[in-house]
Amino acid sequence: MSADAARRAPDYAARRGALRSLLVENEIDGLLVTDLVNVRYLTGFTGSNAALLVYSWDTPGAEERTVIGTDGRYDTQVGEQVPDLCAEIARASTRRVLELAGEWQFGRVGYESHVVTVDQHRGFEELTTGLELVATPGLVEQLRMVKDDYEVDRLRAACAVGDAALAVLLERGSLRPGRTERQVARELEWAMFELGADAVAFETIVAAGANSAVPHHRPTDAVLATGDFVKIDFGAVVGGYHSDMTRTFVLGRPADWQREVYALVQQAQRAGCEALAPGVPVADVDAAARAVIAEAGHGSLFVHGLGHGVGLRIHEAPGIAKTGTGTLLSGVAVTVEPGVYFPGRGGVRIEDTLVVREGGPELLTNTSKDLTVVD
Repeated sequence: MSADAARRAPDYAARRGALRSLLVENEIDGLLVTDLVNVRYLTGFTGSNAALLVYSWDTPGAEERTVIGTDGRYDTQVGEQVPDLCAEIARASTRRVLELAGEWQFGRVGYESHVVTVDQHRGFEELTTGLELVATPGLVEQLRMVKDDYEVDRLRAACAVGDAALAVLLERGSLRPGRTERQVARELEWAMFELGADAVAFETIVAAGANSAVPHHRPTDAVLATGDFVKIDFGAVVGGYHSDMTRTFVLGRPADWQREVYALVQQAQRAGCEALAPGVPVADVDAAARAVIAEAGHGSLFVHGLGHGVGLRIHEAPGIAKTGTGTLLSGVAVTVEPGVYFPGRGGVRIEDTLVVREGGPELLTNTSKDLTVVD
């Protein structure tokens, strides 16, 4: 298989093998995976009902005791998407794979305690006589933080769709006084679909004028006007992977205060990007950008974390914030998105999606970050 073909075909068995190593370290005989995103990561299955039981011991027959459960609606789909695993077809798919764990005399069975509800856990206990249920939060997410070549290719493709869609929006003159925030948002989303997006990554943010000072403003019928900052935060989904980018524009000639705050955020964003490197604590990356804004006297106006991981979900580990824990690893995909927001007046955020690499991060969102004036 060529390198290009390998990037197009995830090695799900290898991912499950890496998970087995974590389970063995934690003395877990099997893991019940009920988070559908984690099921997809480990198997490729994209249905809306599934549970996966991963046998931990890496011995001959280990995959035979790794079973995916789903219901009859997905009988054909699971056979096509997960040909290398045994599939149990049952409406109560989680119940069925837990029954198998008991039949195979698993001892300690981990479950995704950060996903499972109290009521679900009570149901598990009724089915697991002879088994010990062990809370194992975040094990699959730990693996998902570092992206393989296939995943980075999908992220690149999603970011390229975002870049191209924003360019189309500007070329069509859709960002101009007299349009509403909602009109601009919907045109941008439609452009992403036209360019190959499977979905939008999240509800597109278009925030004009004073609304640009609201970090997660939802588009309204507010009309864009000359002199406004217009903040656009959006993303595309390609092959399940999300892009995330924010750019802030000025309609007409910018005022001095707008140039100053834009330059400040641009400087802070550059500092955050330059701080990305394997082994760097995530809190230090946040601090590198935050210090630039604080030194300018606007620290209280940067009201959120610097960024977050991105992949099969729009928000993944690691969180890059003052309270963030852990250090960056090579291959982690993150956003860097400082902002300064003057309530009632306007604000600026600049955001990129990047992959942490030795020797400097790989930039995936390539739209210019220079102040763009839209006439």
